[in-house]
Amino acid sequence: MSLQKKLITLTLVWTMLVIILGAYTRLTDAGLGCPDWPGCYGFLKVPHKPEKMQLAAERFPERPLEHAKAWNEMIHRYLAGTLGLLIAALAVMHWRRQQTERSLPAALLLIVIFQATLGAWTVTMGLLPIVVLAHLMFGFTLFSLLAVYWLKQQPAWRSRDTGLRPLLPLALLSLVVVCLQIALGGWTAANYAALACIELPFCEAGWSSRLAFAEAFDLHLGHDDYEYGVMSQDARATIHVLHRLGAVVTTLIVATFAWRLYRQASEVLMRRFALALAAVLAVQLTLGLLNIVLHLPLLNAVAHNFVGANLLMLSVLICYQIAYPKPQEA
Repeated sequence: MSLQKKLITLTLVWTMLVIILGAYTRLTDAGLGCPDWPGCYGFLKVPHKPEKMQLAAERFPERPLEHAKAWNEMIHRYLAGTLGLLIAALAVMHWRRQQTERSLPAALLLIVIFQATLGAWTVTMGLLPIVVLAHLMFGFTLFSLLAVYWLKQQPAWRSRDTGLRPLLPLALLSLVVVCLQIALGGWTAANYAALACIELPFCEAGWSSRLAFAEAFDLHLGHDDYEYGVMSQDARATIHVLHRLGAVVTTLIVATFAWRLYRQASEVLMRRFALALAAVLAVQLTLGLLNIVLHLPLLNAVAHNFVGANLLMLSVLICYQIAYPKPQEA
């Protein structure tokens, strides 16, 4: 394996770690564990010495230092910063080798820079939901594009099945639906609405008469701090219900696409992609149900976030395989 392939693989795995730790940080309410950026209470690492803790208390009297939350946040920042360096190294290596395609490494570099900006805004804007959602979506996008970059370097994982092109519209529809469902899930989490409904199949009795669409999708600008949410219970329940309905629609469309892909693929590789997509969808649906039944256990919620990222990544890879099959060898 060449150095470039090893670096791409390392970067892809590192991105998975950043996604997992990012979800863990948010779900442990550590997003403001350090109320400033890029340091923590004015220091490069979490302060522990009494004199530094005294300075931290003087600088941010409204937010007392909690070491566990602060370390969660800072470790996530350290890993994310390392990821930025890895992607920068990938881009430089790609360009120095004068490889023809330059758009994908450039896109990855721009996205990771914007991700750093969103990470800063997440803190400085007090967990503003639209910024938190954008941070999630661009993180998942980065992961998916890195997977495409990895795939392009792996000839054995490239499909030559040109007969799947008629499935491209359904593949793109499935991808769009997955993106919308992830966005709904991100909006649910950013507004602390994951436990707004704890009964199945939709919500508590009378939920349909209490829907508040206008408030549920209002940006609620102007608050200094959005930790634990600023929406009413009805608005949160509205978001939650829509995320559940979205899960039904997503399951039907993605499952239909996976079934048709499996039936029409002429290669074992693409049939395996179809099975992987169906399996990840099933796991994600199960984790979502367990979040409701078990009232959002931490590890299950982190897994739900991570599997959602993989569902998007697989959807992107499959669309790429269908749209750009590997040319037949002469």
